[in-house]
Amino acid sequence: MNNINRITTISFDGDMTLWDFNKVMRHSLAVTLEELRRQLPGKSTSELTIEKMIATRNEVAEELEDKTINLEEIRLQAFNRTLDAVGYKNDRLAIHLNNLYLKHRFEDIELYPDVLTTLHTLRKDYRLGLISNGNGYPEKCGLPDFFSFVIFSQDVGIKKPNPEIFSMACKKANCLNTELLHIGDSLESDVQGANAAGVLSAWLNRDGLAKSSKIQPAFEIQSLNEISEILKYK
Repeated sequence: MNNINRITTISFDGDMTLWDFNKVMRHSLAVTLEELRRQLPGKSTSELTIEKMIATRNEVAEELEDKTINLEEIRLQAFNRTLDAVGYKNDRLAIHLNNLYLKHRFEDIELYPDVLTTLHTLRKDYRLGLISNGNGYPEKCGLPDFFSFVIFSQDVGIKKPNPEIFSMACKKANCLNTELLHIGDSLESDVQGANAAGVLSAWLNRDGLAKSSKIQPAFEIQSLNEISEILKYK
């Protein structure tokens, strides 16, 4: 039985829950690639693609997995490697590209249509928070006043689905684990982690995908608007 009547606090994932990270990431890389081609015209940069840049970033992240989870640092190292690949090693240009990417990564975020309505409604009766493996800090993403607590993996050194990150959030929110409802798009990171911490979980399945995992959320929703309906039965 789901103890929805105990809920006092609601936390959200960021990327792909509150905004489409893939869309803004690819847009930001496109802007950055255009700048790189402007500064370094030639065959090597003309043949460079966003897919290659994404692959390079993923390679760097995998190599640095045991050394850092700071996403800005990983992205900077990825730009350094991209410049190596096009035959132009330049730390200053890598920093410039990284800063340009991050500017658009945050300033050009588009919230999903159900986000603001849901946050405005829920904050009247619940403490709201953000628990993320990403780097979309609320003040950078147009959501500075909604959350009473934020937990980012790169700040605490722990990533979802480690249940400890949810326990940290409960301490910040001054609530019991059984009083927290966590909402996220990932069965593996959000639902599995919340379940392991004794936190009630809601899987946000916006595209209505078939569940390809044995991980079982307390609730499955396709829109954040459904949360208000679920909570009515407290």
